[in-house]
Amino acid sequence: MPRKAFDGELQGVEERLRALGRMVEEALVAAVDALQRRDMVTARRIIEADRAVNAVRFAIEHETLVVIATQQPMAVDLRTLAAVLEIASELERIGDYAKGIAKIAVLMGEEPFVKPLIDIPRMAEEARNMLHKALQAFFERDVDLAREIPMEDDKMDALYDKVYRDLTAYIIADPRLVDRATYLIWVAHNLERAADRVVNICERVIFTVTGEIIEFDAEVA
Repeated sequence: MPRKAFDGELQGVEERLRALGRMVEEALVAAVDALQRRDMVTARRIIEADRAVNAVRFAIEHETLVVIATQQPMAVDLRTLAAVLEIASELERIGDYAKGIAKIAVLMGEEPFVKPLIDIPRMAEEARNMLHKALQAFFERDVDLAREIPMEDDKMDALYDKVYRDLTAYIIADPRLVDRATYLIWVAHNLERAADRVVNICERVIFTVTGEIIEFDAEVA
C-alpha cells in the first residue's frame, strides 16, 4: 500500500478515536453533574449512551486490526496502531465508570446528600482535564506532556482520600447514613480509577513515540 494511502487509513482510525475520547470526556463530567443536580433524565441518557461508546470502541478495534492484518505496517506504525487499540480499550473502561456514576445517581434519586458535593465535582473536572491532555499528548506525539500528566494523579488520590475519610466519619457518627455515604464513596472511587486509566494512556503514548516501556505508580483494579 502506498504511504499516502496508509496515512489516510491511520488518520481515519485516529479521528474515530478522537471522537470516542470526546464522548467519554463529556460522559464523565455529565454523570457527576446529573448526580449533583438530581437529573434522572440525563443520568439515564448517559447509561443508555454507553452502548454507543462500546460500539465506537469495537469499530475502532475492527478497523485497526484490518489495517494491521492487510498493510504490514512498519515498527513505529505498528506501535501507533497497537496504541490505538489500547487507548480505545481504556476509554471504554472510563466510559463504564461514567455509566456507573449515572447508575448511582438513579439509585440515589432524591435522597439528600450526607454532605455537600464539593470534592467529587472537583475530581470529575480533574479527571476530565487529565484525559483531555493525555489524548492531546497521543495525537500530537508529545512525550513531555505524557510524562507530566501522571504527576497530577497524586491530586486525584488526595481528593479521593479526603472524600473517603469525610464520608467514613459520617458513617461512624450515624450508621443510618451508611447507604448514602457509600454511594458517594463509589462515585469517588470511579473517578479515581478513571484517572488511573489516564495514566495507562500516558504510558502508551511514551511507548508509541520512543519504544520505551514506562510504568507509573497508578494501579487499576
